[in-house]
Amino acid sequence: MLTQFQSYPFEKLRALLSGIMPPQIPPITLTIGEPQFQTPQNIQLSLKENTSLLNKYPRSSGEEYLINAQLAFIAHRYGIQLNPQQIIPTFGTREVLFNFPQFYLFGTQNPTIAYPNPFYQIYEGAAIACRAQTILMNLTPQNAFKPSLQSLLASPNKPQIVILNSPNNPTGSILELDELIEWVQKALEYDFVILSDECYSELYVDTKPTSILEASLKAGNTNFKNILALNSISKRSSAPGLRSGFIAGDSDILKAYGLYRTYIGCAIPLPLQKAAAYAWEDFHSPEQSRAIYAENLRVAQKIFPDIHISPYTFYVWLNVGDDEEFCKYIYATEGISVLPGSFLGRNGVGKGYVRLALVYDTPTITDALKRIRTSLQNFQKIHK
Repeated sequence: MLTQFQSYPFEKLRALLSGIMPPQIPPITLTIGEPQFQTPQNIQLSLKENTSLLNKYPRSSGEEYLINAQLAFIAHRYGIQLNPQQIIPTFGTREVLFNFPQFYLFGTQNPTIAYPNPFYQIYEGAAIACRAQTILMNLTPQNAFKPSLQSLLASPNKPQIVILNSPNNPTGSILELDELIEWVQKALEYDFVILSDECYSELYVDTKPTSILEASLKAGNTNFKNILALNSISKRSSAPGLRSGFIAGDSDILKAYGLYRTYIGCAIPLPLQKAAAYAWEDFHSPEQSRAIYAENLRVAQKIFPDIHISPYTFYVWLNVGDDEEFCKYIYATEGISVLPGSFLGRNGVGKGYVRLALVYDTPTITDALKRIRTSLQNFQKIHK
């Protein structure tokens, strides 16, 4: 079974660039969505002040102070009042995306998972671990890079789980409120669970993207039946090392999932929970970094005026023609690393694009994008 797992995109990129000597200038890595800013000092201080708690076992269900902080974030951000039975603090969201399908699909005949294509590779890994069939919802320019309900419901095998990702990694597309409401309605009609991966919800230029939780309420699904939202402070607070996320929504599902999680050893160390609680309740520091990412996106749109740069997440999904060859070319000529879109999709979807992660300060990003634009023009002349 392990042979079915593919190498992660970054491993593929290392192999692709192996043997290429970049120029002797400072390299710029735009491949991974890892914030290049310091975690706010108040969060770091909270972590340091609570190291004495390392002598205690944490609960897999999360400490009350962390649960309350996450509930407060949801109330502040979305105006939604959840109760503690409707949320579970998690060790980031990656662990949930991987193990929730294994929990939910255990014992299911012909398990099927649907997710966008291209995608965050953990979606595929979860499907493989469950021995589940997959429905790939292709994201293309023709459908504005949005997953299609029509193609999903036309499949002979209806899914038990649908993973949505809005704002989307890597394309930056979002699902508007009316589109999310339709997804909620279909989840109830066809009895599938929606896992809504919303880890980029706090990165935007002007308008805040909508959560599936808001759509569920608008659809009249006030108890969030079949609806689960996932979020994280990794991008929001420049704190991926805290590994703090949550899953929120359907309390009946979460009650059983909470019991399952007591067996899998994913409890969050208490010093991390203390610092994470501080981060979830901090709305000042995230706004500072969000403003930088927003300006980076504005700069990208000015440098590439002929294409649409999504005002969400911190990625640019750039059509370059031959994505692998362009990645090698710009690394060899400029020392800039970007990620081939074909490494993020299957069946040719994503091919021809590269993903740029605008995770540095604006002057660095401005310089990198100008060099990418010039390199792309030269590359396209060579490869006419």
